[in-house]
Amino acid sequence: MAIGFKQLANIFKLRIGVTIALTAVVGLAITPGPSVPASQIWVLLLTVLLSSASAGGFNQYLERDYDGRMERTRNRPFVTGEIKAGIEWPIFLYSLLFISVSIAAYVINGMAAFYVFLGAFFYAFVYTWWLKRRTWLNIVVGGLAGSFAVLAGAATVNPTGLDTFPMIFSVVLFLWTPSHFWSLAIALREDYARGNIPMLPVVVGDHNAAWAIFGNSLLLVGASLLPLFFDLGLGVVYFLGAAVGGFYFLYKNIVLIRDTNRETAMSSFFASLIQLVLLMVAAVVDVHLV
Repeated sequence: MAIGFKQLANIFKLRIGVTIALTAVVGLAITPGPSVPASQIWVLLLTVLLSSASAGGFNQYLERDYDGRMERTRNRPFVTGEIKAGIEWPIFLYSLLFISVSIAAYVINGMAAFYVFLGAFFYAFVYTWWLKRRTWLNIVVGGLAGSFAVLAGAATVNPTGLDTFPMIFSVVLFLWTPSHFWSLAIALREDYARGNIPMLPVVVGDHNAAWAIFGNSLLLVGASLLPLFFDLGLGVVYFLGAAVGGFYFLYKNIVLIRDTNRETAMSSFFASLIQLVLLMVAAVVDVHLV
């Protein structure tokens, strides 16, 4: 049976992979230093995307028996049998990760390749294999995948050390993931409970999880505004992007606390996406166009 693009996009979680690859480019764009050749930028995009695809594929391969219990995942190709989950898949996925890291090391540099590897490693092994079914802290640690993508971009420009702005931005990505994913987990709490996954709403209840989201989002917004207190040359564009997106997300968190249900949870989830996009765009525009 021929494997279609839609099936592969599902297995490799390409939507997540594209987002992570873009955060790597943002990390590159906000790092001061010499101009980076276009070829290295494309290689950064490609290798982060491939490493993310390998991690996403490993997640679906390892979780295929559990995914069948959940409404949102029961139609994944490994679950339905559209694609046979044979031993060739982990071999292929390990090889894909090895190739992507090797290309990054050869074309860019060793530090960038190291961060590319860490992003995939934390998602595939630390999050999926070790923590996902053991603790509600699973997605907190899993959020490091996006942080390492930012650092991979920064290391493409400066492999010898971490600059202040990308380092803070990596912390922002780390804090963004729990608020983003816990909002979705509230909307899908019953599904996660059926799958026996200890996401925070399953463990503490929806309303307590909503308060946890708000508390974490306060840290997130505070971290996103922190670069303005350093001499980084940032101005009103970055401030507006961080403030408007951040306070909009906090407002949706408050709405979620006041009336914790699926609709307000999904509204908070989408607000997190708006906040991230505004922040990334504002960062790049302020650094390069203002």
